[in-house]
Amino acid sequence: MAISINGLGSGLDLTSIINSLMAVEALPQQQLRQTQATDQGVIGVLQTLNGKASALSALAAKSSAPGALNLFTATTSSSAVTATAGSTATAGTFSLTFNQLAQTQVDVTASMSAWPTDSTGAPAALTLVDSTGKQTQVTPASTSLDDVVSAINAAGGPAKALKVAAGTDASGNPLYRLQLTATKSGAAGAFKVYQGTAAQVTGGTATDLMTKPGAAVVTAAQDASATLYAGTAAAQTITSSTNAFTNIVSGVNVTAATGAVGGSVTVTVAADSAGITKQASDLVSAVNDLLSNISSNTKVTTSISPTGGSSASGGVFTGDSTINGLADSITNALYLPTSNGHSPSDLGISIQQDGSFTFDSSKFSAALAADPAGTESTLQEIAGRVATAAKNASDPVSGSITALVSGRQSEVADLASQISDWDARLAERKAALTALYTAMDTSLGALKSQQSWLTSQIAGLPGAPSPSTSSSK
Repeated sequence: MAISINGLGSGLDLTSIINSLMAVEALPQQQLRQTQATDQGVIGVLQTLNGKASALSALAAKSSAPGALNLFTATTSSSAVTATAGSTATAGTFSLTFNQLAQTQVDVTASMSAWPTDSTGAPAALTLVDSTGKQTQVTPASTSLDDVVSAINAAGGPAKALKVAAGTDASGNPLYRLQLTATKSGAAGAFKVYQGTAAQVTGGTATDLMTKPGAAVVTAAQDASATLYAGTAAAQTITSSTNAFTNIVSGVNVTAATGAVGGSVTVTVAADSAGITKQASDLVSAVNDLLSNISSNTKVTTSISPTGGSSASGGVFTGDSTINGLADSITNALYLPTSNGHSPSDLGISIQQDGSFTFDSSKFSAALAADPAGTESTLQEIAGRVATAAKNASDPVSGSITALVSGRQSEVADLASQISDWDARLAERKAALTALYTAMDTSLGALKSQQSWLTSQIAGLPGAPSPSTSSSK
């Protein structure tokens, strides 16, 4: 907060005088603030570049990883069947005959208005038995079917329940059924539900609820089934608890839907040339993105003054050997020949006069068709080199750009400390100036008072001219 000094004694505007002096005193601190702001701007630009280098490193490392270019597509002869192929697949075709689809068991009880009671008058227990024989006993809180549903669902057994309206009885009372749905698909989800305790189930005295009139198994638990080499001596049946068959052959997953049963479906697996080409294209694009960022922040700009003179100013990275080294290493990684003697230009990767790269997808596709293994090997070696160069720059611990960022951050922290020290120093200096000028103002005020007194005394002396007369002479 500025201190207001009226200058009553001297009549001077001491506040303005002190503020002017303090503005001069604060110039070194202002220079520190400007340097700090510049450093913070550089840190932001470096962090952006570091992010691009890190992303490039991850992308290139993914492409250079073993099996990364083992890309395949899988198509089928039926719209009711879909297929996918992973890196362990092999190009070829095979046929399947789908015998049945997977089903999840659904049971409904006979209609009732309330849950029955046992011989003691308490709500009767239920016991569910899963496909392995495990028993889950459920004891409802009351004969309310809502309480029965809640108890079944809270028990964690092989089925979940819900209450379904089932009309009314002869007296007009509403009736309901319990619908029980298996928690697992396929044969493994099969279950039975009994009215009675687990001991009564074991002893054979519990009642199977599906044997009561009006009860029904709506959908039986069932695995999906398909046959390889149907109609031959090599016929092989495979099953799945869902309609998805995993690794039906190495690396190939097949999923069937309604309409697949009964017919022979051909699955064709082929190399995914488009996917491999995209990886190469993405690599070149990421390299160009990083090099463009370096170029735009290294460019020297020339401006013409109104008087005809010119001046040049560099970018944030101009003259920075670390950044220039990164640009060179990334360029060399993508540009230089590989160990097998192939040039990246053979794959459609070419460097331009401005240092950027172009990618000819047609040329790459042709090379891939002519020599799949050699082209993939060349691309992976190039990607590996790019990954290494980018990681050397962006590694969180040892990266060269990371080091630049850390250095600037340390400088900003040091500048912040110096600026804080200047705050204290300037506060002390202002206090000193305020005291000095306040004392001076007081002294001047005293002198003015003495002057007024002396003037009045002289004016009172005999024969002394009046102040007005003296001034007229």
